[in-house]
Amino acid sequence: MNSSNLVFLIVGVFVLVLAAIIFSFFSVWLRALLAGAPVSMFNLVAMRLRQVPYSVMVDARIRATKAGIKLSIDEIEAQYLAGGNVIACVHALIAAQKAGIALDWQRACAIDLATKGSGKSVEEAVRTSVDPKVIDCPNPASGRTTIDGVAKDGIQVKVKARVTVRTHLDRFVGGAKEETIIARVGEGIVSTIGSAESYKVVLESPDSISKTVLARGLDVGSAFEILSIDIADVDVGENVGAKLQEAQAEANKSIAQAQAEIRRAAAVAVEQEMKARVQEMQAKVVEAQAQVPLAMAEAFRSGRLGVMDYYRMENVQADTAMRSSIAHPEGKKET
Repeated sequence: MNSSNLVFLIVGVFVLVLAAIIFSFFSVWLRALLAGAPVSMFNLVAMRLRQVPYSVMVDARIRATKAGIKLSIDEIEAQYLAGGNVIACVHALIAAQKAGIALDWQRACAIDLATKGSGKSVEEAVRTSVDPKVIDCPNPASGRTTIDGVAKDGIQVKVKARVTVRTHLDRFVGGAKEETIIARVGEGIVSTIGSAESYKVVLESPDSISKTVLARGLDVGSAFEILSIDIADVDVGENVGAKLQEAQAEANKSIAQAQAEIRRAAAVAVEQEMKARVQEMQAKVVEAQAQVPLAMAEAFRSGRLGVMDYYRMENVQADTAMRSSIAHPEGKKET
């Protein structure tokens, strides 16, 4: 192969590669050029090599440019490589611009990345800033339908509230979200009900709950600004105070019964002890009575007791037994 053929081959390969590039990127390049948001062919090829969907990047820049927002292709690509949704960021910028809300590209990107994986989006944040949203308190997804508090008279009051909030874009990144707002409002409602002298006060003026809770500034450090707290429903629950008193009375009864049982057991123990002592004394009496015949026999042997003395003693005992039988006939007892 001579040198001329080699040159023609190289030129042909170069032309084919150039044609392929033009064929692949020409339509996107031309669309950007005609839209007034030109992107160089070199940038398109570089994005392709970096596995970046250059068509999406160009579309995002075209939308921003048409809305009067100046964004470079590098800024859009950087947000995509960071894992953000560039189309959503551009839409949020456009919506904020139309609504007169101050929002730049960097903050939009930060909000987009902060809401990633949370089910929220930067578009929703801007939309909520323009059109306030209503949050149910408590959240029905938590399984509870009311916030329960107990007034000072012991009556339970069940409240259902709705909180109207607006997104605070400056605090959206790093600020507390809806769950915190619901928890703070619920705590404020319970505290307000608990400070009421009677449940009737709450029923007569339920708006006092919302005014008291709203005055506490519960949106401090959160991503939202609370516009209003509306009490949707108020119901009377159980008499918690009466139940607590009943439970206390039952507990006192159980304590008294336990103490009475302790005293009864102690009395039974003392009674058994007395019976044992009686038996002990009776045994001692029997033992003493058994010593009498032995003593009499010893007296006979020693000569200290004669036969006549013994008979006189027997007569005295018989006379005593006769008198006792006369005084206490059979079947009667001494009163």
